[in-house]
Amino acid sequence: MLRYIIFRFFAMIPTLLIASVLIFTIIELPPGDYFETYVAELQASGETVDPQKIEYLRKEYGFDKPVWQRYFSWVWGMLHGDFGYSFEYERPVSELIGARLMLTMLLSFVTIIFTWVVAFPIGIYSATHKYSIGDYSFTFLGLLGLATPNFLLALVMMYFAKVWFGTSIGGLMDPVYIDQPMSWAKFGSIAEHMVIPVVVIGTAGTAAMIRRIRANLLDELKKQYVITARAKGLPPTRTVLKYPFRMSLNFFIADIGSILPNIVSGAEVVAIVLSLETTGPLLIRALKSQDMYLAGSFLMFLAVLTVIGVLISDIALAILDPRIRLQGKPEK
Repeated sequence: MLRYIIFRFFAMIPTLLIASVLIFTIIELPPGDYFETYVAELQASGETVDPQKIEYLRKEYGFDKPVWQRYFSWVWGMLHGDFGYSFEYERPVSELIGARLMLTMLLSFVTIIFTWVVAFPIGIYSATHKYSIGDYSFTFLGLLGLATPNFLLALVMMYFAKVWFGTSIGGLMDPVYIDQPMSWAKFGSIAEHMVIPVVVIGTAGTAAMIRRIRANLLDELKKQYVITARAKGLPPTRTVLKYPFRMSLNFFIADIGSILPNIVSGAEVVAIVLSLETTGPLLIRALKSQDMYLAGSFLMFLAVLTVIGVLISDIALAILDPRIRLQGKPEK
């Protein structure tokens, strides 16, 4: 196990290096740069542009250098904790992302807990009560959750929250608490505003997880060891939870690789509809405006989380399921 972890750790280095090259190349592919986009926006609004100022900014941030030099400067800066400067927001990237990261992680963690709390009991019930009225009802609700676009559900829930409860959902807190230190009043405002985003973002994930838990658990319940356990008189609850449920969680553990980056990126479209101060809309805006250091550093951070998540999921799978071995042994 230790040998495998060390090997995978060193394998992360070339993987992240290739990812950085791809991220930088894709961001550089569109014609022009942030300053050309900025000049075009000013001219479209009828404002005058100072060419000397634009040229000075190009030289100041190294846009007069070859692409390969800017790439190595970007990577070298990240290795030393310098993620560059956001041209549009006129702030360091680390400071800009950090301001939104905590709220994004809080929203994502609560959404994940909501998904697990709802999906696991329903999935187990549907598998153990196959083709019952409850199973059909939960299946219908699950398919409805998968078919409903999140942004549409967000608009509907915003309307009913305003009409029924008088709560105006826009952002993750009331405007008076923005940039204020944490207090019980601010915490209550965040909790009130978080209900609808958690339900909206978690709906599709909950529905998909219910279907997967049901399918995997049904497959395990048909196996011989479960039939033998039932024949020996093992209690039904223990028969389901002891091994079948544990074996059916392989897909869940394998998804850790995608859960970690999703915690940071969040649901971008829903965040835009609900005006949430998360990192998702920040990334979309950076890509649109070609704010390359902000977009590139953000995508690189997601790549690091993905690689770490895949490593954690591989190790957890080996611990959870004794049939999985990280290193094969030759057959004799």
